[in-house]
Amino acid sequence: MQDTTDTRGIERYRRMIEEVNLDILKLLNRRALLAGEVNRLKGRHGIPLYCPDREMEMLDILVHHNEGPFSNDTVKKLFREIFRASRGFVEERAQQELLVAGGREGPRAVVRVGGESVGAAPVLIAGPCAVESEEQVDCAARVLVENGVKLMRAGAFKPRSSPYSFQGTGMDGLRLLRETADRYGLAVVSEVMDTRCIEQAAALVDVVQIGARNMYNYDLLREAGRLRRPVLLKRGFSATIEELLYAAEYIVKEGNADVILCERGIRTFETQTRNTLDISAVPLLKTMARLPVIVDVSHAAGRKDIIVPLAKASLAAGADGVMVEMHPWPSAARSDAQQQLSPEEFRRFVEGIGLPAARAAGHERKRQAAAPVALER
Repeated sequence: MQDTTDTRGIERYRRMIEEVNLDILKLLNRRALLAGEVNRLKGRHGIPLYCPDREMEMLDILVHHNEGPFSNDTVKKLFREIFRASRGFVEERAQQELLVAGGREGPRAVVRVGGESVGAAPVLIAGPCAVESEEQVDCAARVLVENGVKLMRAGAFKPRSSPYSFQGTGMDGLRLLRETADRYGLAVVSEVMDTRCIEQAAALVDVVQIGARNMYNYDLLREAGRLRRPVLLKRGFSATIEELLYAAEYIVKEGNADVILCERGIRTFETQTRNTLDISAVPLLKTMARLPVIVDVSHAAGRKDIIVPLAKASLAAGADGVMVEMHPWPSAARSDAQQQLSPEEFRRFVEGIGLPAARAAGHERKRQAAAPVALER
């Protein structure tokens, strides 16, 4: 008789525990939703999402009201896990609700620049590392046109590791780049580094580039978002994919949806290349975000002999384009001489990656070469 009574008592307590479990589950879910609302309001007002001081304050309140049987240390451990789970929920939901999100479903963004539709078909962006002289820029533009390239890159402002290295030609270089591009019917992609001159610089370019060193420059990102110019955002050399997407979000939330993401290699222990090209970033970004993704193979490799296979791998992984550096006289370049292609190397690169515009330019060159030459009488 006693065994039967004990069994019934155990079952009754088990049912009570199950009811308490369900009550706890409801409260945990409610807490997660409330935490989500708090963080949504924080994001709206630019308040940091994670506040460790607030967590310590809540733990102190819980310990003060703890009446046992759990010890204070156990209470802290339990609620730290609850806080961690809530943060995970909030971060996951925030990623799903990002303006840049939507790669898996829905239409992908297409950024139109200079007759090219980045995101609709693979494009090629090329040009010298830096604007150096009128002759250099003119020669580079002519080589691009001969190879069917419509988007010209060149830096007028050069962020360098050493303050004694060539820093670029500034606004004068940007004006020269604009004049040359207009003469050859090209669109300009060039980096802007400073919020103080971004509007003036943006008036001279078709695409504002935010370089790897400025991916975390949130004031610059916000200003770029207020422009009505496409923005090419490079991944920082130690940045995660998530951090790159959040950087893009700073731009898009200000009203500028024309953002192109650029994978340009990340810093690792490898010394054979300048950086390590993260090919996996391309399909991941295409899955996580709706924005076009291109790959800068020159900065990833820092050398010329392997950029054709790197470019092919990038395009095979789903990249919407490739960026590469080309200089009329690489040995005389004032920056990154070792990674800039000569005109002949560039021609072989263009033919090697086989983009439609490049194939058309190649066919035209062959047609002109095969055309009969009229002899003077």
